[in-house]
Amino acid sequence: MRILMLATSFPKWPGETTAPFIEEIAAGVAARGHAVTLLLPHHPELRRGAEVRGVRLRCFHYAPHPALNIWGYAQSLLSDTQIKRRTLLAAPFAVSASLGAVLGELRAARATGRPYDLVQAHWVLPNGPPAALASPGTPLVVSLHGSDIYLAERHWSLALAAAGAFRAATAVTACSGDLRARGVRLGAAPGRSHVIPYGVNTRQFRPDPGLRAAVRAELGLAPEVPLVLGLGRLVAKKGFNVLLDAWPAVLRAVPGATLLIAGYGDQRERLERQAAALGLGNSARFIGRLERERAAAYVAAADVFALPIVREGVDGLPNVLLEAMGAGRAVVASRVAGVPDVVEDGVHGLVVPERDPAALAAAIVRLLADPDLARQLGAAARDRVERELTWERTAERFEAVFRLAVGIARTAAE
Repeated sequence: MRILMLATSFPKWPGETTAPFIEEIAAGVAARGHAVTLLLPHHPELRRGAEVRGVRLRCFHYAPHPALNIWGYAQSLLSDTQIKRRTLLAAPFAVSASLGAVLGELRAARATGRPYDLVQAHWVLPNGPPAALASPGTPLVVSLHGSDIYLAERHWSLALAAAGAFRAATAVTACSGDLRARGVRLGAAPGRSHVIPYGVNTRQFRPDPGLRAAVRAELGLAPEVPLVLGLGRLVAKKGFNVLLDAWPAVLRAVPGATLLIAGYGDQRERLERQAAALGLGNSARFIGRLERERAAAYVAAADVFALPIVREGVDGLPNVLLEAMGAGRAVVASRVAGVPDVVEDGVHGLVVPERDPAALAAAIVRLLADPDLARQLGAAARDRVERELTWERTAERFEAVFRLAVGIARTAAE
């Protein structure tokens, strides 16, 4: 198949951490023998070639002024919950440029006698409407990732735009059952909506006992120091404020434990002030953004991986959760979004209520105090990833939906 994808985020250089799942989905589909072109808005820091891992990349310019280069790449929203004012100013230019890019690519392909078989819009907002308008007669798959649904649920005008894209879609995919259900409530057809969980690079995120001492040495910690890691963008939905509130109770039970919070985002200063107000000192450290290889090392070195996400914003299925499972780590996660889809409480990790620092602290302490349980849960998590949650399995699932969408369109045309 010849597949045209439209997205608004992509890793800006190899190993960068902006929407790595878009690269993995596109590259995974291409690796299965399909010709994939990915359209992306221009970003001044984008340093990728014309082809990445078998995927043909095409960027389009949209901003009449550099100050409006704010479309996508995790920069359009404030803490992933509010649309920035500059994003609203850029929207007419970006949406029209997206529409023009899809139209131009489809026309150029038809002119060569090799038309695209399918268009995939990543995020129903903002990419569903321009993809739908540009591709009548071509099967359209709309893929939901989280923030798009959150915004549509809170703004009636965006809900109408999403509903229009859903009506045009031949199929809809969502990375979690929760996200699929919310898409259906906004107008996605239940019979054509499919759950396709993200995957893990199991060669990169894997158990590696040697990294425990290496990372602690890098941090200046003794090898035996209990280490808890929280990893992700420092935005409201990640719930790092809940993790900080839980940390004093962890320290009372496990003196000397160290919390690492890795990532970047507009909440960092607020979180640092919170840590200072709680008197956490050097027991809670903010270590900034980690490139992919270093992130894999830190995940493998942690005793417990904490994912205290909340419903302020939508995390469809956090990649970092799957990566921690792939590394065989003991996971504590909130019962939010796609977490229950992949973590059975007491089997692959411990699941706690959201916004409950006491429950979060108790679960972390339980795992730090019982290394055998932590190893058991980590091994079960790794096993599940290897069987069900690799990027190769994700690509297979997308391929199946793509073939189904093409078949539906052909039947309707006959």
